[in-house]
Amino acid sequence: MDAFIPRHCEEEIRAALADTSAVIIQGARQVGKSTLAQSVMGSEDRYVTLDDSDTRFAAEQDPGSFVESNSRACLVIDEIQRVPSLILSIKTAIDRDRRPGKFLITGSANLLKVKETSDSLAGRAETINLFGLSQAELEGVKSTFIDRLMGGEISGFAQSDLTKREYVDRACAGGYPEALKRVGKRRERWFDEYVRLIVQRDALDLSNLRKLGELPKLFALLAGHSAEPVNNTTLSRGTNISQASIPSYLELLETMFLIHRLQPWSTSLAKRIGRTPKLYVADSGIEARLLNATPTSLMDLRTYARTGQLIEGFVAEELRKMIPLSQCEPKLYYYRDLEKREIDFVLETSDGRIAAVEVKAAQSVNTMDIRWLQYLRELLGTRFVGGVLLYAGQETHSLGDRICSAPVSSLWRTGGSVN
Repeated sequence: MDAFIPRHCEEEIRAALADTSAVIIQGARQVGKSTLAQSVMGSEDRYVTLDDSDTRFAAEQDPGSFVESNSRACLVIDEIQRVPSLILSIKTAIDRDRRPGKFLITGSANLLKVKETSDSLAGRAETINLFGLSQAELEGVKSTFIDRLMGGEISGFAQSDLTKREYVDRACAGGYPEALKRVGKRRERWFDEYVRLIVQRDALDLSNLRKLGELPKLFALLAGHSAEPVNNTTLSRGTNISQASIPSYLELLETMFLIHRLQPWSTSLAKRIGRTPKLYVADSGIEARLLNATPTSLMDLRTYARTGQLIEGFVAEELRKMIPLSQCEPKLYYYRDLEKREIDFVLETSDGRIAAVEVKAAQSVNTMDIRWLQYLRELLGTRFVGGVLLYAGQETHSLGDRICSAPVSSLWRTGGSVN
């Protein structure tokens, strides 16, 4: 995988640069932010990276002159979180000149969660999150899964020629472009070095938490509890971090886009709803490596639960990548109540439509697999537009009113080729 792969949000970035003074591309390190930023640059635009020590020193010493160094074109500033104080000078420059396309900024931390920057660009910048490569981007297609599902068009999802082993292979590979260029031990070494650098360098830039040395252990522990509600007691027992401090470390990992927390969905129609967010490692490839899991080991029947966890995380990331590109842009949740009814993913649009997605790593399905989709359908009535059970088989089947089973590949094999 050496050729540049077009990113689906590139059109959105170009549109934002045409009418907004500053555009921020933010996401984890190595997801392709720098490559994407350079691909949308014009010939007169200037690119600088704050990973370069000399450039970083200049920005720290004279931030005002630094941000005005390309005043008639676009200044592309890479890895802005290395000098967060620079944001104040960018704010001043924008207030002085509201010309659109003045700054294109990338950051490997969520700037909305970094204290020095959270308020400075409000109303002055548009933020676009960039994830690892989606399966649709890798296959050169544009998915219509979200809009079809929210539109109640659940019949006719594509059959698949992918096997369970191929889904496991894709999940273990993840979405980082550099990791996808490697295979076997070379990919494992890349993941190891990536995690080491992130938690040792970027964490120090962003936080003064006292026990950052425990971050690698916490991150590995989280991989073992991915796709589960957060349990601070369990996480504290597995590390040398107090239970009261665990939320601060989780916030740091989320700020660096290494994990994400999925909030529970609730409705007044259902009582006794769980309130704890569910946690996912943000890339299934990193998750697999933290678990020391390989495609071969995950095909062993003794690792069935671990395989299911990984495939669920893989689907979670595919949905997160698709939602911003959909027409309806639903919110993503999960459902769990105190009667132990649980649905992996619930999607809700601003006009109140609800859809649900269940995920199974099995190659066949049965009636027990859809019982909570049926429950939600009866609970919500006409608000429920569709439920899909995604599984590792190859066929699509109607399973009753507004419910079907479909291969996991239906997430991306529902659109045409990219122009």
